[in-house]
Amino acid sequence: MASLNYVALRLVRRHLPNRLVRLLLARGIIIKPGLETSAPGEATLLFLNAVAAAGETVVGRRILIFGYGGNFGVALGLLQAGARHVVLVDPYAEPQEVPDPRRLTAIHAPLRDYLSAGGELVDVVLSNSMLEHVEDVAEAVSDLARATASGGRHFHFIDLRDHYFKYPFEMLCHSERIWRRVLNPGSNLNRLRVGDYERLFSTSFQQVRVELLGIDTAAFRSARRRIRPEFLTGETIKTQSHASCSEHPYCRPIGDPGTLQSQCCTLRFKIASSVSR
Repeated sequence: MASLNYVALRLVRRHLPNRLVRLLLARGIIIKPGLETSAPGEATLLFLNAVAAAGETVVGRRILIFGYGGNFGVALGLLQAGARHVVLVDPYAEPQEVPDPRRLTAIHAPLRDYLSAGGELVDVVLSNSMLEHVEDVAEAVSDLARATASGGRHFHFIDLRDHYFKYPFEMLCHSERIWRRVLNPGSNLNRLRVGDYERLFSTSFQQVRVELLGIDTAAFRSARRRIRPEFLTGETIKTQSHASCSEHPYCRPIGDPGTLQSQCCTLRFKIASSVSR
């Protein structure tokens, strides 16, 4: 069970000045930067593999990275892989000189501002460990759909863990009031689960596919008695064989035989969607 250390660390994180947070992130002290910053080559490969697995390509495409973290490494990697242009959107990234303005566009404002200014539609949208930090995911998903050309594809990797990774489900043990007023870090964790994202994407996209990338049944079982009931029924993962979830005590068949609903033990997943107009 999480100790008082969790609450203490959450309180400290919540009240850290933004300038200090950026300094710690830049140096990798206590607060670790995202994959795009710490290992842009790996992040680029993650995206390229996801696109290729869907039978798509970045070659000749206009790409949007939602939440690029202030590092141009992934964008440059995508350009080297053949992308025509990369649009980087992150209202919280520190503005800096763009290395190749002809092929890179950096938007340090909400995506809606890019759309309002008549920004060109994109063919592929990518994000990694970004959407779990968004306050209004419904608005973000709607804007992402509006920014996408007909036939465009989305690939989003979402990390559902409490970002105090030692206790991946601890944030689900607290009421909305306590989380919002006391424990939620300055970077915001919205606590949405897989089913929530699936429903939100389904309102704006014609095709939505969820792929489970990791579960932690042991950690879930350890925290299960303390997890708030709203989070025990808030997610749906479809798997094709019971063996893939055989140790999970909260699975039950839904729909076709062999398709299961898995409750809450998900750590990370990918959601892919497409737009047709």
